[in-house]
Amino acid sequence: MKPLLILAAAAGAAFAQLPFGPPQPSSTPQAAILPASGRTSQTGSVGVAEQPVPGTTTSVNTLNPSVQISGPYTGSAPSTAVMPFNGKLSLQDALRRGLAYNLGAVGLAQAVRQSGAQAAVARSALLPNLNGSLNETVEQVDLAASGLRINVPFFRIPQVVGPFNFFDLQVSLNQVLANMTALNNYRAAGATARASRFSLQDARDLITLAVGGAYLQVLAAQARLDAAQTQLATANAVFHQSTEQHAHGVVGKLSVDQNQVRTLIQRQQIITLRNDLAKQKINLARLAGLPPNPSYVLTDTFSFRPAPVRTVEEAVAQAEQQRADLKAAQAQVVAAEKALAAARSERLPSLALSSAYEVIGLNPSQAHGAFTVAGTLSVPIYQGGRISSDIVQAQAVLAQRRAELADLRGQIEAQVRQVYLDLEAAAGQVEVARKNLDVARETLDMTRARMQAGVINTLEVVQAQQTVASAQLDLIDSVFAHNLAKLSLARSLGNAPAQLPLLLKPTANSQ
Repeated sequence: MKPLLILAAAAGAAFAQLPFGPPQPSSTPQAAILPASGRTSQTGSVGVAEQPVPGTTTSVNTLNPSVQISGPYTGSAPSTAVMPFNGKLSLQDALRRGLAYNLGAVGLAQAVRQSGAQAAVARSALLPNLNGSLNETVEQVDLAASGLRINVPFFRIPQVVGPFNFFDLQVSLNQVLANMTALNNYRAAGATARASRFSLQDARDLITLAVGGAYLQVLAAQARLDAAQTQLATANAVFHQSTEQHAHGVVGKLSVDQNQVRTLIQRQQIITLRNDLAKQKINLARLAGLPPNPSYVLTDTFSFRPAPVRTVEEAVAQAEQQRADLKAAQAQVVAAEKALAAARSERLPSLALSSAYEVIGLNPSQAHGAFTVAGTLSVPIYQGGRISSDIVQAQAVLAQRRAELADLRGQIEAQVRQVYLDLEAAAGQVEVARKNLDVARETLDMTRARMQAGVINTLEVVQAQQTVASAQLDLIDSVFAHNLAKLSLARSLGNAPAQLPLLLKPTANSQ
Protein backbone atom coordinates (compact mmCIF):
# COMPACT_ATOMS: atom_id res chain seq x y z
CA MET A 1 0.00 0.00 0.00
CA LYS A 2 2.78 2.37 0.85
CA PRO A 3 4.48 2.15 -2.55
CA LEU A 4 1.15 2.83 -4.26
CA LEU A 5 0.66 6.03 -2.29
CA ILE A 6 4.16 7.17 -3.06
CA LEU A 7 3.68 6.56 -6.76
CA ALA A 8 0.31 8.34 -6.77
CA ALA A 9 1.75 11.38 -5.04
CA ALA A 10 4.72 11.47 -7.34
CA ALA A 11 2.54 11.11 -10.41
CA GLY A 12 0.30 13.94 -9.27
CA ALA A 13 3.25 16.23 -8.73
CA ALA A 14 4.74 15.25 -12.05
CA PHE A 15 1.48 15.78 -13.96
CA ALA A 16 1.21 19.26 -12.51
CA GLN A 17 4.54 20.16 -14.13
CA LEU A 18 4.05 18.52 -17.53
CA PRO A 19 4.31 20.93 -20.51
CA PHE A 20 1.55 19.11 -22.38
CA GLY A 21 -1.96 20.50 -22.29
CA PRO A 22 -4.57 22.04 -24.56
CA PRO A 23 -2.83 24.05 -27.31
CA GLN A 24 -3.23 27.80 -27.04
CA PRO A 25 -4.62 29.72 -30.01
CA SER A 26 -2.16 31.94 -31.85
CA SER A 27 -2.34 35.69 -31.37
CA THR A 28 -4.92 37.44 -33.54
CA PRO A 29 -3.32 39.16 -36.57
CA GLN A 30 -3.74 42.90 -36.82
CA ALA A 31 -3.97 45.07 -39.89
CA ALA A 32 -0.59 46.15 -41.24
CA ILE A 33 -0.43 49.97 -41.31
CA LEU A 34 1.27 51.06 -44.54
CA PRO A 35 3.25 54.29 -44.97
CA ALA A 36 1.23 57.23 -46.25
CA SER A 37 3.14 57.49 -49.54
CA GLY A 38 3.32 54.61 -51.96
CA ARG A 39 6.15 56.10 -53.98
CA THR A 40 9.55 54.48 -53.98
CA SER A 41 11.82 55.11 -51.03
CA GLN A 42 14.70 55.84 -53.37
CA THR A 43 15.58 59.54 -53.19
CA GLY A 44 17.48 59.62 -56.46
CA SER A 45 16.08 60.93 -59.73
CA VAL A 46 16.95 61.42 -63.39
CA GLY A 47 15.50 64.19 -65.51
CA VAL A 48 16.18 66.64 -68.31
CA ALA A 49 16.34 70.32 -67.40
CA GLU A 50 16.27 73.35 -69.69
CA GLN A 51 18.59 76.27 -68.98
CA PRO A 52 16.84 79.64 -69.39
CA VAL A 53 20.05 81.27 -70.62
CA PRO A 54 22.60 80.06 -73.18
CA GLY A 55 25.34 77.82 -71.89
CA THR A 56 28.22 77.11 -74.27
CA THR A 57 27.05 79.39 -77.04
CA THR A 58 26.42 83.11 -77.33
CA SER A 59 23.22 82.53 -79.31
CA VAL A 60 19.87 83.19 -77.67
CA ASN A 61 18.03 80.91 -80.11
CA THR A 62 19.21 77.44 -79.12
CA LEU A 63 17.92 75.08 -76.46
CA ASN A 64 20.39 74.17 -73.73
CA PRO A 65 19.13 70.95 -72.11
CA SER A 66 21.13 68.87 -69.66
CA VAL A 67 20.60 65.58 -67.85
CA GLN A 68 20.18 66.01 -64.09
CA ILE A 69 21.11 62.88 -62.08
CA SER A 70 21.04 62.52 -58.31
CA GLY A 71 21.06 59.91 -55.58
CA PRO A 72 22.10 56.30 -56.23
CA TYR A 73 21.78 56.73 -59.99
CA THR A 74 25.06 58.67 -60.01
CA GLY A 75 27.06 55.61 -58.89
CA SER A 76 27.57 51.98 -59.83
CA ALA A 77 29.24 48.74 -58.86
CA PRO A 78 32.27 47.65 -60.94
CA SER A 79 31.25 45.88 -64.14
CA THR A 80 34.60 44.98 -65.69
CA ALA A 81 35.08 41.80 -63.63
CA VAL A 82 32.09 40.16 -65.33
CA MET A 83 32.00 42.26 -68.52
CA PRO A 84 35.58 42.87 -69.73
CA PHE A 85 36.24 46.29 -71.26
CA ASN A 86 38.55 46.90 -74.24
CA GLY A 87 38.56 50.70 -74.07
CA LYS A 88 35.86 51.20 -76.72
CA LEU A 89 32.34 52.00 -75.57
CA SER A 90 29.18 51.93 -77.67
CA LEU A 91 25.85 53.22 -76.46
CA GLN A 92 24.38 49.71 -76.23
CA ASP A 93 27.38 48.50 -74.24
CA ALA A 94 27.07 51.45 -71.87
CA LEU A 95 23.36 50.71 -71.41
CA ARG A 96 23.98 47.01 -70.72
CA ARG A 97 26.53 47.86 -68.08
CA GLY A 98 24.38 50.57 -66.54
CA LEU A 99 21.25 48.42 -66.38
CA ALA A 100 23.21 45.66 -64.63
CA TYR A 101 25.49 47.62 -62.30
CA ASN A 102 24.08 51.11 -61.73
CA LEU A 103 23.22 51.50 -58.05
CA GLY A 104 19.73 52.71 -58.87
CA ALA A 105 18.90 49.25 -60.24
CA VAL A 106 21.00 47.35 -57.71
CA GLY A 107 19.29 49.01 -54.75
CA LEU A 108 15.78 48.48 -56.09
CA ALA A 109 16.56 44.86 -56.95
CA GLN A 110 17.31 44.29 -53.27
CA ALA A 111 14.11 46.12 -52.36
CA VAL A 112 12.21 43.69 -54.58
CA ARG A 113 13.76 40.79 -52.68
CA GLN A 114 12.78 42.37 -49.37
CA SER A 115 9.19 43.00 -50.43
CA GLY A 116 8.90 39.42 -51.68
CA ALA A 117 10.14 38.17 -48.32
CA GLN A 118 7.64 40.39 -46.51
CA ALA A 119 4.83 38.91 -48.60
CA ALA A 120 6.02 35.43 -47.62
CA VAL A 121 5.94 36.45 -43.96
CA ALA A 122 2.36 37.69 -44.34
CA ARG A 123 1.42 34.42 -46.05
CA SER A 124 2.87 32.38 -43.17
CA ALA A 125 0.00 33.59 -40.95
CA LEU A 126 -2.39 31.64 -43.23
CA LEU A 127 -0.36 28.44 -43.42
CA PRO A 128 -0.09 25.67 -40.82
CA ASN A 129 2.54 26.15 -38.13
CA LEU A 130 4.00 22.80 -37.11
CA ASN A 131 6.35 22.50 -34.13
CA GLY A 132 8.00 19.61 -32.37
CA SER A 133 9.60 19.22 -28.96
CA LEU A 134 11.44 16.50 -27.06
CA ASN A 135 11.78 16.55 -23.28
CA GLU A 136 13.60 14.17 -20.96
CA THR A 137 13.02 15.17 -17.32
CA VAL A 138 14.62 13.86 -14.15
CA GLU A 139 12.92 15.23 -11.04
CA GLN A 140 12.79 14.96 -7.27
CA VAL A 141 9.75 16.47 -5.53
CA ASP A 142 9.40 17.87 -2.04
CA LEU A 143 5.76 17.05 -1.28
CA ALA A 144 5.58 19.10 1.90
CA ALA A 145 6.95 22.16 0.14
CA SER A 146 4.37 21.61 -2.60
CA GLY A 147 1.60 21.72 -0.02
CA LEU A 148 0.89 18.00 0.15
CA ARG A 149 0.44 17.06 3.82
CA ILE A 150 -1.45 13.81 4.44
CA ASN A 151 -1.69 12.24 7.87
CA VAL A 152 -2.93 8.66 7.63
CA PRO A 153 -2.88 6.43 10.75
CA PHE A 154 -0.42 3.59 10.58
CA PHE A 155 1.02 4.92 7.30
CA ARG A 156 4.04 7.17 6.86
CA ILE A 157 4.08 9.40 3.73
CA PRO A 158 7.61 10.54 2.85
CA GLN A 159 8.24 14.26 2.40
CA VAL A 160 10.61 13.80 -0.58
CA VAL A 161 9.68 11.61 -3.55
CA GLY A 162 12.14 10.62 -6.21
CA PRO A 163 14.25 11.02 -8.09
CA PHE A 164 12.11 9.84 -10.99
CA ASN A 165 12.05 10.64 -14.68
CA PHE A 166 9.59 10.93 -17.55
CA PHE A 167 9.93 11.18 -21.34
CA ASP A 168 7.81 13.48 -23.58
CA LEU A 169 7.82 13.72 -27.41
CA GLN A 170 5.27 16.24 -28.73
CA VAL A 171 4.18 17.58 -32.14
CA SER A 172 1.78 20.55 -32.26
CA LEU A 173 -0.15 22.09 -35.15
CA ASN A 174 -1.72 25.57 -35.31
CA GLN A 175 -3.84 26.52 -38.29
CA VAL A 176 -5.89 29.66 -38.98
CA LEU A 177 -9.11 28.50 -40.60
CA ALA A 178 -10.85 31.83 -41.08
CA ASN A 179 -9.27 35.22 -40.51
CA MET A 180 -9.98 37.92 -43.08
CA THR A 181 -7.46 40.32 -41.55
CA ALA A 182 -4.58 37.91 -42.14
CA LEU A 183 -5.82 37.19 -45.67
CA ASN A 184 -6.07 40.88 -46.59
CA ASN A 185 -2.66 41.58 -45.03
CA TYR A 186 -1.23 38.95 -47.37
CA ARG A 187 -3.00 40.51 -50.35
CA ALA A 188 -1.68 43.96 -49.41
CA ALA A 189 1.86 42.59 -49.09
CA GLY A 190 1.54 40.91 -52.49
CA ALA A 191 0.41 44.17 -54.10
CA THR A 192 3.32 45.99 -52.47
CA ALA A 193 5.72 43.37 -53.87
CA ARG A 194 4.28 43.91 -57.36
CA ALA A 195 4.74 47.66 -56.93
CA SER A 196 8.40 47.06 -56.06
CA ARG A 197 8.91 45.05 -59.23
CA PHE A 198 7.32 47.81 -61.30
CA SER A 199 9.54 50.36 -59.51
CA LEU A 200 12.57 48.32 -60.58
CA GLN A 201 11.36 48.48 -64.20
CA ASP A 202 10.93 52.24 -63.86
CA ALA A 203 14.47 52.47 -62.48
CA ARG A 204 15.69 50.77 -65.66
CA ASP A 205 13.97 53.50 -67.68
CA LEU A 206 15.66 56.17 -65.57
CA ILE A 207 19.05 54.48 -65.97
CA THR A 208 18.52 54.41 -69.73
CA LEU A 209 17.87 58.15 -69.65
CA ALA A 210 20.88 58.75 -67.39
CA VAL A 211 23.40 56.65 -69.33
CA GLY A 212 22.08 57.67 -72.75
CA GLY A 213 22.03 61.33 -71.78
CA ALA A 214 25.57 61.13 -70.41
CA TYR A 215 26.71 59.43 -73.63
CA LEU A 216 25.17 62.23 -75.73
CA GLN A 217 26.75 64.85 -73.47
CA VAL A 218 30.18 63.30 -74.05
CA LEU A 219 29.60 63.36 -77.81
CA ALA A 220 28.53 67.01 -77.64
CA ALA A 221 31.59 67.91 -75.55
CA GLN A 222 33.81 66.12 -78.09
CA ALA A 223 32.14 67.99 -80.96
CA ARG A 224 32.69 71.33 -79.22
CA LEU A 225 36.35 70.47 -78.70
CA ASP A 226 36.77 69.47 -82.35
CA ALA A 227 35.10 72.70 -83.47
CA ALA A 228 37.37 74.74 -81.19
CA GLN A 229 40.46 73.02 -82.58
CA THR A 230 39.30 73.84 -86.09
CA GLN A 231 38.81 77.43 -85.05
CA LEU A 232 42.29 77.44 -83.53
CA ALA A 233 43.76 76.28 -86.82
CA THR A 234 41.91 79.07 -88.60
CA ALA A 235 43.05 81.62 -85.99
CA ASN A 236 46.68 80.48 -86.42
CA ALA A 237 46.38 80.85 -90.18
CA VAL A 238 45.02 84.37 -89.82
CA PHE A 239 47.78 85.21 -87.33
CA HIS A 240 50.54 83.95 -89.61
CA GLN A 241 49.02 85.71 -92.60
CA SER A 242 48.82 89.00 -90.70
CA THR A 243 52.44 88.51 -89.60
CA GLU A 244 53.55 88.16 -93.24
CA GLN A 245 51.48 91.18 -94.23
CA HIS A 246 53.06 93.18 -91.44
CA ALA A 247 56.51 92.16 -92.67
CA HIS A 248 55.58 93.59 -96.08
CA GLY A 249 54.14 96.74 -94.52
CA VAL A 250 50.53 95.94 -95.44
CA VAL A 251 49.08 95.89 -91.89
CA GLY A 252 50.22 97.41 -88.66
CA LYS A 253 51.67 95.73 -85.56
CA LEU A 254 48.36 96.25 -83.73
CA SER A 255 46.54 93.86 -86.07
CA VAL A 256 49.25 91.24 -85.55
CA ASP A 257 48.99 91.53 -81.78
CA GLN A 258 45.20 91.35 -81.86
CA ASN A 259 45.29 88.17 -83.93
CA GLN A 260 47.85 86.65 -81.59
CA VAL A 261 45.66 87.44 -78.57
CA ARG A 262 42.69 85.77 -80.27
CA THR A 263 44.82 82.70 -80.94
CA LEU A 264 45.85 82.49 -77.30
CA ILE A 265 42.22 82.91 -76.19
CA GLN A 266 41.25 80.06 -78.50
CA ARG A 267 43.93 77.87 -76.90
CA GLN A 268 42.57 78.69 -73.44
CA GLN A 269 39.09 77.70 -74.61
CA ILE A 270 40.45 74.38 -75.87
CA ILE A 271 41.98 73.69 -72.46
CA THR A 272 38.61 74.34 -70.82
CA LEU A 273 36.72 72.20 -73.33
CA ARG A 274 39.22 69.35 -73.00
CA ASN A 275 38.81 69.47 -69.24
CA ASP A 276 35.00 69.40 -69.58
CA LEU A 277 35.21 66.43 -71.96
CA ALA A 278 37.33 64.46 -69.49
CA LYS A 279 34.86 65.14 -66.68
CA GLN A 280 31.91 64.12 -68.86
CA LYS A 281 33.64 60.83 -69.68
CA ILE A 282 34.37 60.16 -66.00
CA ASN A 283 30.72 60.80 -65.21
CA LEU A 284 29.62 58.34 -67.91
CA ALA A 285 32.07 55.75 -66.59
CA ARG A 286 30.62 56.09 -63.09
CA LEU A 287 27.10 55.50 -64.41
CA ALA A 288 28.10 52.39 -66.37
CA GLY A 289 30.31 50.67 -63.80
CA LEU A 290 33.59 51.43 -65.58
CA PRO A 291 36.82 52.66 -63.95
CA PRO A 292 36.39 56.40 -63.29
CA ASN A 293 38.92 57.71 -65.80
CA PRO A 294 38.55 59.27 -69.28
CA SER A 295 40.94 56.89 -71.04
CA TYR A 296 38.41 55.33 -73.40
CA VAL A 297 36.75 56.26 -76.67
CA LEU A 298 33.11 56.33 -77.78
CA THR A 299 32.37 54.31 -80.90
CA ASP A 300 28.89 55.68 -81.73
CA THR A 301 27.91 59.03 -83.16
CA PHE A 302 24.39 60.34 -83.70
CA SER A 303 23.54 62.80 -86.41
CA PHE A 304 20.19 64.48 -86.88
CA ARG A 305 17.35 62.10 -87.76
CA PRO A 306 13.69 63.13 -87.62
CA ALA A 307 11.69 61.41 -84.91
CA PRO A 308 9.15 58.75 -85.98
CA VAL A 309 5.81 60.25 -86.90
CA ARG A 310 3.23 59.70 -84.16
CA THR A 311 0.53 61.90 -82.73
CA VAL A 312 0.73 63.18 -79.18
CA GLU A 313 -2.51 61.40 -78.28
CA GLU A 314 -1.11 58.06 -79.46
CA ALA A 315 2.06 58.63 -77.45
CA VAL A 316 0.08 59.51 -74.31
CA ALA A 317 -2.05 56.36 -74.69
CA GLN A 318 1.07 54.23 -75.14
CA ALA A 319 2.69 55.80 -72.09
CA GLU A 320 -0.37 55.06 -69.94
CA GLN A 321 -0.12 51.41 -70.98
CA GLN A 322 3.63 50.98 -70.61
CA ARG A 323 4.90 53.29 -67.89
CA ALA A 324 6.17 51.13 -65.03
CA ASP A 325 5.88 53.93 -62.45
CA LEU A 326 2.16 54.22 -63.28
CA LYS A 327 1.75 50.47 -62.81
CA ALA A 328 3.61 50.73 -59.51
CA ALA A 329 1.28 53.50 -58.33
CA GLN A 330 -1.74 51.42 -59.32
CA ALA A 331 -0.38 48.46 -57.35
CA GLN A 332 0.18 50.73 -54.36
CA VAL A 333 -3.49 51.78 -54.52
CA VAL A 334 -4.50 48.10 -54.53
CA ALA A 335 -2.25 47.51 -51.51
CA ALA A 336 -3.92 50.38 -49.67
CA GLU A 337 -7.38 49.00 -50.53
CA LYS A 338 -6.43 45.58 -49.14
CA ALA A 339 -4.97 47.21 -46.04
CA LEU A 340 -8.26 49.02 -45.47
CA ALA A 341 -10.13 45.74 -45.91
CA ALA A 342 -7.77 44.17 -43.36
CA ALA A 343 -8.49 46.93 -40.87
CA ARG A 344 -12.25 46.53 -41.30
CA SER A 345 -11.91 42.74 -40.99
CA GLU A 346 -10.59 43.13 -37.46
CA ARG A 347 -14.24 43.40 -36.38
CA LEU A 348 -15.08 39.96 -37.80
CA PRO A 349 -14.83 36.69 -35.88
CA SER A 350 -11.86 34.43 -36.56
CA LEU A 351 -11.55 30.66 -36.34
CA ALA A 352 -8.37 28.78 -35.48
CA LEU A 353 -7.51 25.12 -34.96
CA SER A 354 -4.87 23.92 -32.50
CA SER A 355 -3.88 20.29 -32.06
CA ALA A 356 -1.07 18.35 -30.45
CA TYR A 357 0.01 14.74 -30.25
CA GLU A 358 2.58 13.46 -27.79
CA VAL A 359 4.21 10.29 -26.65
CA ILE A 360 4.83 10.33 -22.88
CA GLY A 361 6.11 7.86 -20.36
CA LEU A 362 8.89 7.01 -17.95
CA ASN A 363 11.11 6.15 -20.92
CA PRO A 364 10.61 5.54 -24.67
CA SER A 365 9.94 1.83 -24.22
CA GLN A 366 7.13 2.53 -21.73
CA ALA A 367 5.63 5.56 -23.49
CA HIS A 368 2.05 5.85 -24.70
CA GLY A 369 0.25 8.31 -26.95
CA ALA A 370 -1.96 11.23 -26.01
CA PHE A 371 -3.53 14.00 -28.08
CA THR A 372 -5.46 17.21 -27.80
CA VAL A 373 -7.54 19.04 -30.45
CA ALA A 374 -9.03 22.47 -29.82
CA GLY A 375 -10.97 24.83 -32.06
CA THR A 376 -11.13 28.48 -31.07
CA LEU A 377 -13.67 31.01 -32.26
CA SER A 378 -12.58 34.55 -31.37
CA VAL A 379 -15.16 37.33 -31.45
CA PRO A 380 -13.88 40.91 -30.90
CA ILE A 381 -16.23 42.74 -28.56
CA TYR A 382 -14.38 45.85 -27.44
CA GLN A 383 -10.76 46.71 -28.29
CA GLY A 384 -10.52 50.17 -26.78
CA GLY A 385 -11.04 51.97 -30.08
CA ARG A 386 -8.01 50.40 -31.76
CA ILE A 387 -9.97 48.97 -34.70
CA SER A 388 -11.62 52.31 -35.50
CA SER A 389 -8.21 54.00 -35.40
CA ASP A 390 -6.75 51.39 -37.74
CA ILE A 391 -9.61 51.99 -40.18
CA VAL A 392 -9.11 55.76 -40.13
CA GLN A 393 -5.37 55.39 -40.77
CA ALA A 394 -5.97 52.95 -43.64
CA GLN A 395 -8.54 55.33 -45.19
CA ALA A 396 -6.03 58.18 -45.05
CA VAL A 397 -3.39 56.03 -46.78
CA LEU A 398 -5.82 55.03 -49.52
CA ALA A 399 -6.89 58.63 -50.15
CA GLN A 400 -3.25 59.74 -50.38
CA ARG A 401 -2.29 57.01 -52.82
CA ARG A 402 -5.29 57.61 -55.05
CA ALA A 403 -4.34 61.29 -55.21
CA GLU A 404 -0.76 60.34 -56.10
CA LEU A 405 -2.00 58.04 -58.86
CA ALA A 406 -4.15 60.79 -60.38
CA ASP A 407 -1.25 63.23 -60.16
CA LEU A 408 1.10 60.75 -61.86
CA ARG A 409 -1.29 60.31 -64.78
CA GLY A 410 -1.30 64.06 -65.32
CA GLN A 411 2.47 64.21 -64.92
CA ILE A 412 3.01 61.51 -67.56
CA GLU A 413 0.79 63.29 -70.08
CA ALA A 414 2.59 66.56 -69.37
CA GLN A 415 5.98 64.89 -69.89
CA VAL A 416 4.95 63.43 -73.23
CA ARG A 417 3.55 66.74 -74.49
CA GLN A 418 6.65 68.65 -73.32
CA VAL A 419 8.93 66.16 -75.07
CA TYR A 420 7.00 66.64 -78.31
CA LEU A 421 7.42 70.39 -77.97
CA ASP A 422 11.18 69.94 -77.44
CA LEU A 423 11.39 67.63 -80.46
CA GLU A 424 9.63 70.14 -82.68
CA ALA A 425 11.69 73.08 -81.41
CA ALA A 426 15.01 71.25 -81.69
CA ALA A 427 14.24 69.99 -85.20
CA GLY A 428 13.46 73.53 -86.32
CA GLN A 429 16.64 74.83 -84.72
CA VAL A 430 18.74 72.16 -86.47
CA GLU A 431 17.42 73.29 -89.84
CA VAL A 432 18.07 76.97 -89.07
CA ALA A 433 21.52 76.23 -87.62
CA ARG A 434 22.56 74.31 -90.72
CA LYS A 435 21.56 77.16 -93.03
CA ASN A 436 23.24 79.67 -90.72
CA LEU A 437 26.47 77.65 -90.71
CA ASP A 438 26.50 77.37 -94.52
CA VAL A 439 26.03 81.12 -94.89
CA ALA A 440 28.68 81.86 -92.22
CA ARG A 441 31.25 79.61 -93.92
CA GLU A 442 30.56 81.19 -97.29
CA THR A 443 30.98 84.64 -95.76
CA LEU A 444 34.25 83.59 -94.11
CA ASP A 445 35.65 82.28 -97.41
CA MET A 446 34.81 85.53 -99.21
CA THR A 447 36.24 87.62 -96.36
CA ARG A 448 39.53 85.70 -96.34
CA ALA A 449 39.80 86.11 -100.11
CA ARG A 450 39.30 89.86 -99.77
CA MET A 451 41.93 89.99 -97.02
CA GLN A 452 44.44 88.14 -99.19
CA ALA A 453 43.76 90.65 -101.94
CA GLY A 454 44.54 93.45 -99.49
CA VAL A 455 41.08 94.97 -99.74
CA ILE A 456 40.27 94.61 -95.99
CA ASN A 457 42.20 94.03 -92.80
CA THR A 458 42.05 91.03 -90.50
CA LEU A 459 39.30 92.46 -88.28
CA GLU A 460 36.52 91.48 -90.66
CA VAL A 461 38.05 88.02 -91.04
CA VAL A 462 38.07 87.55 -87.28
CA GLN A 463 34.46 88.64 -87.04
CA ALA A 464 33.45 86.22 -89.80
CA GLN A 465 35.42 83.49 -88.05
CA GLN A 466 33.56 84.15 -84.79
CA THR A 467 30.27 83.95 -86.66
CA VAL A 468 31.22 80.52 -88.00
CA ALA A 469 32.23 79.35 -84.52
CA SER A 470 28.93 80.49 -83.05
CA ALA A 471 26.99 78.80 -85.88
CA GLN A 472 28.91 75.55 -85.31
CA LEU A 473 28.09 75.59 -81.61
CA ASP A 474 24.45 76.32 -82.40
CA LEU A 475 24.31 73.28 -84.69
CA ILE A 476 26.05 71.06 -82.13
CA ASP A 477 23.68 72.14 -79.37
CA SER A 478 20.61 71.79 -81.59
CA VAL A 479 21.50 68.25 -82.67
CA PHE A 480 22.27 67.33 -79.05
CA ALA A 481 18.93 68.80 -77.91
CA HIS A 482 17.04 66.86 -80.56
CA ASN A 483 18.73 63.54 -79.73
CA LEU A 484 18.21 64.14 -76.02
CA ALA A 485 14.53 64.86 -76.69
CA LYS A 486 14.23 61.49 -78.46
CA LEU A 487 15.90 59.87 -75.46
CA SER A 488 13.42 61.63 -73.18
CA LEU A 489 10.59 60.38 -75.38
CA ALA A 490 11.79 56.80 -74.91
CA ARG A 491 11.67 57.29 -71.16
CA SER A 492 8.28 59.04 -71.31
CA LEU A 493 6.71 56.22 -73.32
CA GLY A 494 7.92 53.54 -70.91
CA ASN A 495 10.11 50.47 -71.47
CA ALA A 496 12.95 52.78 -72.51
CA PRO A 497 15.59 50.04 -73.15
CA ALA A 498 13.36 48.61 -75.90
CA GLN A 499 12.17 51.99 -77.21
CA LEU A 500 15.59 53.64 -77.49
CA PRO A 501 16.97 51.65 -80.50
CA LEU A 502 13.84 52.62 -82.44
CA LEU A 503 14.23 56.33 -81.71
CA LEU A 504 17.99 56.88 -81.53
CA LYS A 505 20.06 55.09 -84.17
CA PRO A 506 23.85 55.50 -84.56
CA THR A 507 25.24 57.09 -87.69
CA ALA A 508 26.07 54.46 -90.30
CA ASN A 509 29.79 55.26 -90.43
CA SER A 510 30.32 55.10 -86.63
CA GLN A 511 32.79 52.48 -85.47
